[in-house]
Amino acid sequence: MTSSALFHAERAVPRYTSYPTAPHFSAEIGAEQHAQWLAALPSGASLSLYLHVPFCSALCFYCGCTTKATRRASPVAAYVARLEREIALAAGAAGGRPVPHIAWGGGTPSLIGPEALRRLFDRLAAAFDLEPLAEHAIELDPRETDAALADALAAIGVDRVSFGVQDFSAHVQTAIGRVQPFGTVERAVTLIREAGVAAVNLDLMYGLPRQTARDVRRTAHMAAQLRPDRLALFGYAHVPWVRPNQRLIDQSALPGAAERLEQAEAAREALVALGYVAIGLDHFARADDPMAVAAREGRLRRNFQGYTVDQADALIGLGASAISRFPQGFTQNAADSHAYIRALDAGHFATVRGVAFTRDDIRRGRLIEKLMCDFAVDLDEEILSEAAPRLAPLAADGLIRIEGGHVEVTPSGRPFVRLAAAALDARLQQGTARHSVAV
Repeated sequence: MTSSALFHAERAVPRYTSYPTAPHFSAEIGAEQHAQWLAALPSGASLSLYLHVPFCSALCFYCGCTTKATRRASPVAAYVARLEREIALAAGAAGGRPVPHIAWGGGTPSLIGPEALRRLFDRLAAAFDLEPLAEHAIELDPRETDAALADALAAIGVDRVSFGVQDFSAHVQTAIGRVQPFGTVERAVTLIREAGVAAVNLDLMYGLPRQTARDVRRTAHMAAQLRPDRLALFGYAHVPWVRPNQRLIDQSALPGAAERLEQAEAAREALVALGYVAIGLDHFARADDPMAVAAREGRLRRNFQGYTVDQADALIGLGASAISRFPQGFTQNAADSHAYIRALDAGHFATVRGVAFTRDDIRRGRLIEKLMCDFAVDLDEEILSEAAPRLAPLAADGLIRIEGGHVEVTPSGRPFVRLAAAALDARLQQGTARHSVAV
């Protein structure tokens, strides 16, 4: 491994699930603006709905999500009641519009229980047009999955489930505070499939404490035994200054940049050899999966949930910390569930920050998304000239090729695509936010 590759791997840059990125959101955008942007959506605009549940029965050490541990039913029930109020508010401004995509995330969304899942789905069905619903997805903890939950998910039309696996090695699971043997995951996958849920995704991670390339390769092979339709391979982002629970991880046990690169490549090689198509920076899918088809046809998209086939005109985030995307900009709800509840009890949206797009934001956002999805983009003379000093080191090290205005990430440069995207990010050059390492 070259010293230049290690240098690039250790650089800190955003993940580019949005542009502008979240550190550039401000309190200048609030509940009133969110309501105005909702109401301004054209009557036929398609909506993607995301529901966030910020609770888990226990908090994993590595987790970077907005969530907290609880084993009491009362705070969860109180939160669900406010989700219902937020759905009603959203329906008042944008109800009746077609919804092709619903996703539930967390936390552990299923912690609200089968009855609440059904009730919230019924509220969505009454408020919006779900006739065009093409994908209804949810993130699950295999340790919290049982037959009653599986049946409830099938009853509300969930057709894609993502299970958090991370790593099947016992010593890694102990180091990250998430012990779940292979049999636990296998049982959860079986229950979901027997209930009639069509597609299963598995989420894996590299860069975890005490993890080796051998662990990652072994996990990839074990995961493939469960015949998932898609797999995501995320690099662990150690950001204890943002997520205090990550202070429980022994930082000295974390792999360095060279080991992280080796782990990412080991997993990629294993999954491709097992018949999965590599998609974007960190996804793999069966060749006939809709995501693989979209990637081949140049229709792959990227949003706050990562790579997606979702083509909706707007994304409406519901729940604490949820982010919405409108043609005019991004908005985000209060991350603290108590602040979220207080806002809904006061009768208004819980939006606390966001950003209004400039014309330059829209232009750069499209270019960055194209680069992150397709590993190639055509730049106009103005942006190419402005980004050239930042692209030049990547080109010199063989990570990208530049021909005229065409920028293409080379096969060896694909793990570093976020660096190429960062070269197009005008706001990054002005900011002081801390980010995770590139690989």
